[in-house]
Amino acid sequence: MIALPADTHVWLAAGATDMRRGMNGLAALVETTLATNPYCGHVFAFRGKRGDLLKLLWADRDGLCLFVKRLERGRFVWPQTTSGSVHLTPAQLSMLLEGIDWRRPERTWQHALHIV
Repeated sequence: MIALPADTHVWLAAGATDMRRGMNGLAALVETTLATNPYCGHVFAFRGKRGDLLKLLWADRDGLCLFVKRLERGRFVWPQTTSGSVHLTPAQLSMLLEGIDWRRPERTWQHALHIV
């Protein structure tokens, strides 16, 4: 995980997002749907319909960044609401990126023990 400045806010865009959108399309979504400036330094998270793909949009002082993560197992835990946004702490974002339910820290899938 990239270290975020201490005052960075993390916002989840509720509902499913079309994951074909790139950096500019997601920035436009932040402006229109969330009514926020995408260059404000906050992190905006978007999840696809299947729930295994996540995109983060973040503007640092040098430009706009787009990070993508796909889980091989499990899904990213997302709010049930279909509109608006939800605020997360940086610690909750770290859990989300690991596939852990940030509302209750436990994995969404179980490790299979392999004894050799």
